[in-house]
Amino acid sequence: MKFNTITCAAIVALHSIGSAFAGGEGWTSDFEAAKKKAAEEKKDLLLDFTGSDWCGWCIKLNDEVFSKDAFKAGVKDKFVLVEVDFPQDEAKISAETKKQNDGLQEKFGVEGFPSIILCDATGKPFAKTGYEAGGPEKYVANLDTLRAKKAKRDEALAAAAKAEGVEKAKQLVAALKEMDLEDATVTNFYGDVVKDIKAADPKDETGFTKEIESKAKLAKFEEDLNAFAEKQDHDGALAFVDKTLKEGGFEGETKQEILATKAMIYAHVKKYDEAIKAVEEAKAVAPESELGKNIDKFKAQLEKMKANPNAADEEEDGGEEPEPAQKGEPEKKAEPEKKAEPEKK
Repeated sequence: MKFNTITCAAIVALHSIGSAFAGGEGWTSDFEAAKKKAAEEKKDLLLDFTGSDWCGWCIKLNDEVFSKDAFKAGVKDKFVLVEVDFPQDEAKISAETKKQNDGLQEKFGVEGFPSIILCDATGKPFAKTGYEAGGPEKYVANLDTLRAKKAKRDEALAAAAKAEGVEKAKQLVAALKEMDLEDATVTNFYGDVVKDIKAADPKDETGFTKEIESKAKLAKFEEDLNAFAEKQDHDGALAFVDKTLKEGGFEGETKQEILATKAMIYAHVKKYDEAIKAVEEAKAVAPESELGKNIDKFKAQLEKMKANPNAADEEEDGGEEPEPAQKGEPEKKAEPEKKAEPEKK
């Protein structure tokens, strides 16, 4: 067990595919050629980071969405489709493609599969999603909603270009928040925007710098906490979490994640009353966050496990842990040399 944040990778049976690309006709694996085509045709890019012959959620996404005519018709005038594959059988892709895909994975900060990243024709990302249930029509509608983020990004950047000082910083922050990208992706693609925010807002009136520092602190917390997990030291982990919370420095959603992690540890050692209390504290911190909105499901699972400990034992034997998120979580390849191994959505 890893004492990580509350989401955990789902386990789905392995499948195989018969075509060169997961989605079949209409996909390319050449990123540079795809950018050129997108520029010429005034389209955006849809990058599918996938494990085509081992990742269960990737295969479900292909079977339920990408392979359907309704999806192909819905995106043909909007996107150039790029498959960035990490197959178990590496003979399925060329050495050149593998090198390209490894570089794209690092640059886009992809840690789990499937990761669907939408980019403009220059290759700059503006939105990210993954597996979504509901079929091709619903998926295309969601892509249209995400595609609107590019327009809002550009509007905010244009407004920032006309502003100065804190107002300029606010517009730049709005552009980044609108896209809701991973920190590594922001650093790699929008590092100039981050620098401009700090320069325009040296007193950090927007709170942007504080937020960045808080996220870095949370990452260090998780790294230290996982040292206890490797030793299966639950008491030590709980003491470390309590010490961290007492020292302070975490607010909002980052504090919520720590409390949710505390609940997970308590649940793992079957201290359900303590787990439920931690979950309630977590929700109270940021009830409208994504985690906060899902946390009642987690609490319901804990109450069910408390009422029937034998059922909890059966769940544990099956390798499952309580979690609020019911969406298809990105999977990580169980292969040590891969960067996307044992994501977070």
